[in-house]
Amino acid sequence: MDDAPPGGRADWLARRLRLAIADGRLPVGSRLPATRTLAGELRVSRGVITEAYQRLSEDGHVAGRGRNGTVVVAAPVTVRSEGEGAGGVERARTQPHPPPSTLFAAVPGTDIFDALRVAPARIDLSPGVPDLAAFPRTAWLRAERTVLKELPASAFGYGDPRGARELRVALAHWLARSRGIRADPDEVLVTAGTAQALTLAGQVLHDDGMRAVAVEDPGALGARQHLRNARLDTPPVPVDADGIRVDALETTGAPAVLLTPAHQFPTGVVLGGRRRRALMRWATEHDGLIIEDDYDAEHRYDRAPVPALRSLLTEHVLYTGSVSKLLAPALRIGWAIAPPRHRDALVAAKRFADLGSAVLPQLVLAQLMESGALERQLRLLRGRHRRRRDAMIAAIRSRLRDAVVHGAAAGLHLTITFDAAFRDTDLAAAALLRGVKVQPLSWHGQRPHRPGLVLGYAAPTATDIAEGISLLGDAVRDLA
Repeated sequence: MDDAPPGGRADWLARRLRLAIADGRLPVGSRLPATRTLAGELRVSRGVITEAYQRLSEDGHVAGRGRNGTVVVAAPVTVRSEGEGAGGVERARTQPHPPPSTLFAAVPGTDIFDALRVAPARIDLSPGVPDLAAFPRTAWLRAERTVLKELPASAFGYGDPRGARELRVALAHWLARSRGIRADPDEVLVTAGTAQALTLAGQVLHDDGMRAVAVEDPGALGARQHLRNARLDTPPVPVDADGIRVDALETTGAPAVLLTPAHQFPTGVVLGGRRRRALMRWATEHDGLIIEDDYDAEHRYDRAPVPALRSLLTEHVLYTGSVSKLLAPALRIGWAIAPPRHRDALVAAKRFADLGSAVLPQLVLAQLMESGALERQLRLLRGRHRRRRDAMIAAIRSRLRDAVVHGAAAGLHLTITFDAAFRDTDLAAAALLRGVKVQPLSWHGQRPHRPGLVLGYAAPTATDIAEGISLLGDAVRDLA
C-alpha cells in the first residue's frame, strides 16, 4: 500500500477490492481474507481493513456471514469514463442485483461448465464426488508399504502402456465378482480415469472413420465434451423411465452410442430388460458399438446392481469404469475393455498419450482389491452415502416441496425437477449467490427439458446438506 495516499488508505483499498471483484479475481461467492490476516499482510492497522470492508458492504458488493467471514455477493460493472477512449480510467459501477445467468458467462479459455466447476462456494452440492473424508488412508498406507517393500528396482522404469499386470489381474477378478464380466488381464487397459478412456476411444473411433457417437439425453455434459473434443458429433437420444429409447437411437443413424445403463446420469434410471434386449439387437444387426460407462454401478441401495452390458455382449461393448466414485477422483485410475477390433488401436493411443499411467498407485490399488480391503471400503461407503441421501431427501421434502425427486435408489446424486417457469441456470446462479453450488439439469441436455438441478449428497455433511437445501428453497421462492 505504498502508493496509497496518507489518510485515504481505506478508500484506496476499497477501490482495489472493488476492481478485483469486477474483473473476476474475487468472484461472487468467494470469501475475503480475515481482517486480521489482511492487515498483517499489508502492514496496516486492522481498522483500515475493517473500514474498507464496510465501504464494500454499503455498496452492496460484500456481506458478512458470521463465522463464515465476509463474502462477495454482487459484482460491480467496470466501465470507462466517457470520452477517454482505450486509455480511459476504469471505474466501478455498482450492480447489486445482477441477472443470475450472468454469473455463468464463460471466461477466456474455459466454458460455462468449467467456470462453475471451479467457482468457490461454502456448500458444494455438485454431483460426482464421493465422501472424500472417508478415503481409507490407513489401508492405503499399509498397502503402499507392502508394495514398496517387495517392489524390485526394475519396476520403477517404463512399463507396459496397458498398465501394471498386477492391477490388470486384480481388475479382471474384481469385475468378474462385482459385474459378471469375464475378461483376460491382457484385455484390460488401465487409464487415467473414465475421462481418458472416453478421450482415447473418441480418437480411435474418429481415426477409424466414425463421425458420430449418439448419447443419452439428458446425459453427462463432461462425457459429451470429451467426444466432441475428438471431433465426433453427439446426436441426442431421449431417455425415459426405462432408459434410452432404442427406437430413437436407430433413427439417428449413429454407428455407436455412449450409455450409463446401470445408473443413468443424471436421471438415475436403470436400463430395463426389454430395452437391453432391443439394444443388443441393434448392436448385432447394425454392427453397432456400445460404449458402456459403468457409472455408479457399485452404489446400489435397494438391490444388487444389474449386470454390465459387457457381460452379455462382449463383441460390441467397449466397457469403461474407474475408482473415482469409490475411492477418490484424485487417484486418476480407470480402465477400459475394448472389443477385439479396437483393442490394439486403443493401447497404441494410450502409449502415445502418456506411455502408461503411474505404476505405484496401480500396485497399491491392486493390493487393496486382492486383499478384500476395497470390498470393506465399499460396504462402509454404502452406509454413509445412504444416510446422506436420506438427509437430502428429508430436506427436499421439507424445504422444496414442489420438487420431484429422481434417481434415489442408487448413486451419489439426486436429480430434482420443477413445474415452474424459471430457468434452472438462474436458480443455480441464485444458489451460488447464497454460497451453494449446484448443477443445472439443462447443462446435461441438448433438447428442452423441465427445469431441474443435479445435487450430489456423498461429499457434504448432513448439516451442510440441510443448510444447502434450505438456501435453495429461499432461492426458489425468490425466483417464483
